Amino acid sequence: MTRVTRDFGDTMQKEAVPAVSADVMFNSSRFPNYKIGANNQIVDATDDPKVLSMKEVVARETAQLLEQQKRLSVRDLASKFEKGLAAAAKLSEEARLREAASLEKHVLLKKLRDALESLKGRVAGRNKDDVQEAICMVEALAVQLTQREGELIQEKAEVKKLANFLKQASDDAKKLVDEERAFARAEIENARAAVQRVEEALQEHERTSRASGKQDVEELMKEVQEARRIIMLHQPSKVMDMELELRALRTQLAEKSKHSLRLQKELAKSKRVVENGSQSFELDGHEALGSYLRIQPCSDNAPELSKCSIQWYRVSSEGGKKELISGATKSVYAPEPFDVGRILQANIVWEGQQITMTTAGPIDPAAGLGSHVEALVRRHDIEFNVVVTQMNGVNHPSESIHVLHVGRMRIKLRKGKTTIAKEYYSTSMQLCGVRGGGNAAAQALFWQAKKGLSFVVAFESERERNAAIMLARRFAFDCNIMLAGPDDRAPLGT
Repeated sequence: MTRVTRDFGDTMQKEAVPAVSADVMFNSSRFPNYKIGANNQIVDATDDPKVLSMKEVVARETAQLLEQQKRLSVRDLASKFEKGLAAAAKLSEEARLREAASLEKHVLLKKLRDALESLKGRVAGRNKDDVQEAICMVEALAVQLTQREGELIQEKAEVKKLANFLKQASDDAKKLVDEERAFARAEIENARAAVQRVEEALQEHERTSRASGKQDVEELMKEVQEARRIIMLHQPSKVMDMELELRALRTQLAEKSKHSLRLQKELAKSKRVVENGSQSFELDGHEALGSYLRIQPCSDNAPELSKCSIQWYRVSSEGGKKELISGATKSVYAPEPFDVGRILQANIVWEGQQITMTTAGPIDPAAGLGSHVEALVRRHDIEFNVVVTQMNGVNHPSESIHVLHVGRMRIKLRKGKTTIAKEYYSTSMQLCGVRGGGNAAAQALFWQAKKGLSFVVAFESERERNAAIMLARRFAFDCNIMLAGPDDRAPLGT
């Protein structure tokens, strides 16, 4: 049996206790609860089923705080922490009162046990056994009370820990509220300062604009007045006459230059005829881009061209490097953009004899073609109406209109909504003027989209054909690809 030994400061005097009847019956095996009232009177406290235990109250408050923590503002959270702190303090006070009541119960139990021990010595027989049973019951109640006291001490420690936690949380919440307030005030001050700076800048800009605008207006008025003075000093009619005369002189000078160039080429051709008195052939045609050159016999002793072997070359006007033009084996050749600035040469072989003819000078560019191409480059996709004359070397009988798209990344040939060929620029792609083909060679080009797929298409004019070649080569160069004919990448020696 566990005995509770405490020093209460006073002792209980033993008094004479009358004998206990054998018919004594206890209402329950649990010792009733008592409270010390006024004047040290013992008051019986009835159990209230509605009163919750301290542990249940703490658990409920903690659950409510954890549930509302995520949806409460900082201010509400601080208020809740303060309420929880007050509740914890109240619970601590209640625990302290219960501990006092527990001490009072120990005192009562000790007095009762002493009374029973005194009574046990005075009775005998059955009454003595009853008294012994009562003493055991009192000791059991003392043990239960001691256990309850341990639980109260543990609950008191938990309540104290929770109170400290709530107090710390309340302090943190107050600190957080103060920090948020300080941050908000700093942001408001910064915003006010920024608004003030913007207003000052706008005012300064407005003042500057007014001053500069006034100054610009004054300068403009001075320029207008100076222009009016100059106009008044000169006679407009004489100025217009001089401009018209200057334009006429420029036009005459351009015509004279063209005529002089033509005469120089004819003179060079005549000199070659005189030097080669036995020359059997001559080159006929305008030596410029957009036209075509034709080999013609110039004497009755000239052999038939069908029995001769013909090969065209392009020769650099500076270094004299000669490049073979692959496929140019006909008596007619239409210069392409690659030939501009170079001299064209035709070699005719007949019965072991070779006749060489060259142009009088480099091939001239087409007038206005450069500016036209620069205007087309600004577009993403340029369309040309063409007619397909050959496909994979076989004549194409249909003369229906097709559309050739020359884009920045690819070339596409379509008929209506049907796409016939669409290929991106690559090293296997070839594009050049048609080398041969009679009078229509100046309007046609050869396009090998890929190996095994080639076309010969005719344009509406020589200008569009040359523009398409220049655009395709420029876009291919932007893609780091050299787009040319099959021979234009490997020049021959002189």
